[in-house]
Amino acid sequence: MNNNNPSLDLIDFVETQILPRYADFDRAHGMEHVTRVVRRSLALAKTTGADINMVYVVAAYHDLGLSGPRAVHHLTSGKILMQDARLKRWFSPDQLKIMKEAVEDHRASASHAPRSIYGKIVAEADRDLAPEVVFRRVIQFGLDNYPDIDREGQWKRFKSHLENKYAATGYIRLWIQGSENERNLKALREILVNPKQLRQWFEQCYEQTVGAE
Repeated sequence: MNNNNPSLDLIDFVETQILPRYADFDRAHGMEHVTRVVRRSLALAKTTGADINMVYVVAAYHDLGLSGPRAVHHLTSGKILMQDARLKRWFSPDQLKIMKEAVEDHRASASHAPRSIYGKIVAEADRDLAPEVVFRRVIQFGLDNYPDIDREGQWKRFKSHLENKYAATGYIRLWIQGSENERNLKALREILVNPKQLRQWFEQCYEQTVGAE
């Protein structure tokens, strides 16, 4: 097995059968998002020594549960992975169980640490905390899921969500020390405590997002 890249037949399966399903989700969780999570997961796999094929599939399946209720999408995603008999071609039952748990553990609001390095990798990769990326995704989600809210209402939702999740008292947790996410979260928190600067970011990203529609 190639330890640096997923096997070619697995890549072909994922790229043709799994990743296209993300085109049905909102922009904050669409193809751009899953592609970024896959890329970041593979990079973390190489630095942690995790099985590259397992990491690849966990990343690819992590949000498939968004086809159902969002509140339990992480659990649904795990079920989708575990029930996909096609994966038995590449993985043992024990590997599939670890991968299912990793998908379940990826959610930022989880009350417990991921149960394996695979869960930690996808959880970390799912959190692209570059401030501009975070701001754009929050706005995209708001516009896609609450289209009847006006601009000021979107601002209030944007601010409330960011404070609830990313502030020093927020629920987000990082699981791999020394990551780029640690540096980005620090920069993000510095913006959150500056209301004027945060509003400027909102206006800029809002205009860019609406203008791209």
